[in-house]
Amino acid sequence: MSKQTVLGRVTQLAKANINALLDQAEDPQKMLDQLIRDYANNIADAEEAVAATIGNLRLMEQDHREDVEAAKEWGGKALAASRKADELRDGGRAAEADRFDNLAKVALGRQLQSEKEARTAEPAIAAQTEVVAKLRDGLDRMKAKLTELQAKRDELVARAKSAQAQNTMMDAVKNVDVLDPTSELSRFEDKVRREEARALGKQELAASSLDAQFEQLDALGDDAEIEARLAALKK
Repeated sequence: MSKQTVLGRVTQLAKANINALLDQAEDPQKMLDQLIRDYANNIADAEEAVAATIGNLRLMEQDHREDVEAAKEWGGKALAASRKADELRDGGRAAEADRFDNLAKVALGRQLQSEKEARTAEPAIAAQTEVVAKLRDGLDRMKAKLTELQAKRDELVARAKSAQAQNTMMDAVKNVDVLDPTSELSRFEDKVRREEARALGKQELAASSLDAQFEQLDALGDDAEIEARLAALKK
């Protein structure tokens, strides 16, 4: 995957609106799991691209430094050859002086070539530096987004478990309402009260029967007393 493709993918993923995606998802938890996998894979690709781009940039910078140093070195050689030529010419040794001037010209040509190579590399280095900065920024935002995704997933899972627990509890309450054990208790209580009432009725009936029997005994006692008193009068 080229660095341009990775950069576009990094930018797209880093700008993703998680809440909007969740609103559109049929199964938000499954969608978040897939997004987390996608982000992790793209982060790995982006890290490789950033590493490769940084490596290329460092090589370009190294070549640029070598060109700058070479230009400086060839400039020093040209200066030394030119001074040697002047010294030889002042000493009347024109032929040797011309040879050193030619060496100075060669050194100046090498210096010029090194300077051109350094200048040519500078725009590419600047562009590569900008790409590296964008990739790093996008990579940082992707990692932040991945953390956000993971937090959203954990929150969603916790909410789902809480909702499931609440639904389980409400289903249990609903089942209790449907069965309504209190109505069974009420019927049983009514039955007990009826039995208690029957017992009270039997007790009252038994008590009234005993009272009648005792009243009969009292009446017999009175009759006997009357007969006794009558017999006494006759005597």
